[in-house]
Amino acid sequence: MKILNEFVPTRKFLKLANEIKDLVDGWNVTDSAAGFPAPSGTAVSCVLKSKYPDKIIVPIFILHYKGPVEVGGLALAADIMGVDGLAITMGDVPKYGEPIKMLKSSEEGRDFLRTNVKLKNLKLGCLLTARRSIEDTLARARAAWDFIYFMRLEDKSFPTLEQVAKECKRLNKPIYAYFLVGTPKNVDTVKMIGWPTAATMDTVEEKAAKLDGLVDGIIATCAGDAEGDKEMLEKLQKFRS
Repeated sequence: MKILNEFVPTRKFLKLANEIKDLVDGWNVTDSAAGFPAPSGTAVSCVLKSKYPDKIIVPIFILHYKGPVEVGGLALAADIMGVDGLAITMGDVPKYGEPIKMLKSSEEGRDFLRTNVKLKNLKLGCLLTARRSIEDTLARARAAWDFIYFMRLEDKSFPTLEQVAKECKRLNKPIYAYFLVGTPKNVDTVKMIGWPTAATMDTVEEKAAKLDGLVDGIIATCAGDAEGDKEMLEKLQKFRS
């Protein structure tokens, strides 16, 4: 099972990446999370792929922040630099200005990139959530996506993940599950995000063991607790393959 770390870019992103590079198989890079300006997830991913070519690098790619020309330009840069994929979503509403809705859905963005921009190697993935019906979730997993990210994992959504993972295996389509770990330091951050936690630090290994062999990888994060991230990643080393 591949262990990716959710990476929130800051001015010190190269230093932070260097500190955990030996503990991860790659990074899922956020894209101005919650609508606040941050170093571009795609630009940071291009730098990380150049510095760590053997790592899996996939940025979140939020369409609400971008018009079609920028969508195409960023995707082409990622394609040229060998970034492994873009996880496309409409995403959060921007903190400043109004959402850009020239591409009205993730599917429209995907098709624009393939048909108009004509990407060569870059994989395009989508985000799925258990908040939709299992029928809708499976239908989206079967659509023309190269890989799947499963959000909001918790005990009660695990049966949905099992069904989606089974279908992805049948389709030979990689699936990664977000693995949000709650710690005493990230209580407020987790509350702001509004996601359930998949584990606590005490249950990281127990919960990860259930995912090993079910999904291709997990996107592990302690959401704002940098020291917690390191402790969590140390616990997850036994599951790397």
